[in-house]
Amino acid sequence: MRISNKGIYALRAMFDLAQQVGKGPVQSDDIATRQGIPVNYLNQLLIPLRQAGLIESVRGAQGGHLLALTPERITLCDIIVAIEGPLLIGEPSREDWIPTVPEDDALVNDLWSHLRGKISLMLGGITLDDLLQRKRQQAGNVMYYI
Repeated sequence: MRISNKGIYALRAMFDLAQQVGKGPVQSDDIATRQGIPVNYLNQLLIPLRQAGLIESVRGAQGGHLLALTPERITLCDIIVAIEGPLLIGEPSREDWIPTVPEDDALVNDLWSHLRGKISLMLGGITLDDLLQRKRQQAGNVMYYI
């Protein structure tokens, strides 16, 4: 598994949008400036995020982008999968491939399946809200819930 710059920039853009919740649509130029992402590159990243149902886009002079869900409902896994695709490859893509030692093949496939599950569980357990809470903690503005 390799997370490319696309995945890293998408996460930063989504985190930026999470910080702007309740302030109305956020324009691409503003996100790009705050996050140091080239605006044209950012606009290309917003397309799959919108297609995945993670953001909404509003047209017009007062338009921009908004999270489609609350920060508590968007996980890092959602973002990475929307941009990068599956976390790990599945079965080999060659249909004519037949393993010479099926037991070894099954063992290795089980390992990849287990690893895929662990990565998904970890990334799926961290939300944009968790990142917002970490930022507040670093700034000394901790919010405690009872």
